[in-house]
Amino acid sequence: MATVIFYEKPNCANNTRQKRLLTDVGHTVIAKNLLTENWQADQLRLFFADLPVRDWFNYSAPAIKHGEVEPDNLNAQQALDLMLIEPLLIRRPLMQIGEQRLAGFNFEKVTACLLGLAMNMEQDLESCPRSVSTSCGSHD
Repeated sequence: MATVIFYEKPNCANNTRQKRLLTDVGHTVIAKNLLTENWQADQLRLFFADLPVRDWFNYSAPAIKHGEVEPDNLNAQQALDLMLIEPLLIRRPLMQIGEQRLAGFNFEKVTACLLGLAMNMEQDLESCPRSVSTSCGSHD
C-alpha cells in the first residue's frame, strides 16, 4: 500500500470522503492543510503536470464565483501567482504519492498511482455536495 500526502481544505466533506476511501483500502494518508501550506510556485506547479491552466482551479472559490478571477484568461504564471495569494483558488485535493503528484480526485489518475484502489465509479468524489452557504461551498 502507498503513503499519500493529501493537501485538503480541513472540514471539507468531499476531502473527508476521499481520505476515508484511501484509508479504507489500506493506504496511509498524511493530511495537510492546503490553505496554510507555504507554497512556492515551482512546487505547486508540479501538481498540475499536463493539465490545462483552467483545470488547476477550484471553481467553488468565491473569487471565481464572483467573476474576480477568470481562469480561461490566465497563463500558467498568472494562475500560480494568484494561487499563492489565495489558496482557495487551488483545485483540491492535491496529492503526492511517491514522486507522482495529482490535482483533484480523478478516478483514473488516482487508480494509476494506487493500483488496487477499489471504488464505486458512479460516486462523485470531486463535486461538492453542499450548497454555496456551507463550509464546503462558498469557502471552497
